[in-house]
Amino acid sequence: MDKPTVNYETLVRITKAISMIRDPEEFVLITVEGVTSALNVKGCALFLFSPKSQELKVAGSYGLSNDYLDKGPVSALRSIAATLQDAQPVAIYDVADDPRIQYPDAAIKEGIASILSLPIVIGERLVGCMRVYTAQPWEFTLNDVNFVQAVAQVVGMGLEMRRINKGLKDSIDILKTMRDPKTLKSRRRTPYEGVPRSFGAEEVTQTGAG
Repeated sequence: MDKPTVNYETLVRITKAISMIRDPEEFVLITVEGVTSALNVKGCALFLFSPKSQELKVAGSYGLSNDYLDKGPVSALRSIAATLQDAQPVAIYDVADDPRIQYPDAAIKEGIASILSLPIVIGERLVGCMRVYTAQPWEFTLNDVNFVQAVAQVVGMGLEMRRINKGLKDSIDILKTMRDPKTLKSRRRTPYEGVPRSFGAEEVTQTGAG
């Protein structure tokens, strides 16, 4: 019963962090550290999906070396692809003997034995994935999968909220500029502004009457 209790407390702490911290990078780092500690594993990383390059970009990690993180571009089509293509959790028991690993040599050098990869999907949009790394071969339980999936979704929603709020703030700033009394005069339109010069005001009035 210890692990579910720890997982619950970690989920609550992460949820509070997301609700209070405005910096997305900070609450991502709190999240990956929390997952690592809760499961007592080697490390955890959160990746964001780039549709343009079809790659996964590291948004935050804990317990992994810079050498491993800089091993090369992480392809969404080659690195545990089913997580993204099928939006399904994928557990890799032995990274040294699994074709779904894009960089097996780098994983072995890093001391990684097993990986759990879970998608982050908001609505119908794929946002990225969260991956858990262990130093010993690990048979991931349903509780492990459900816990990490819940955390991944909470973080995904937190990132989506920040994105929406930023877009809303930008829109409000634009509206404020448009409604600024100092700029209203120059923005006023005459009744015939924008009408092609080949039409006169009288012709426009007659055309509008039809």
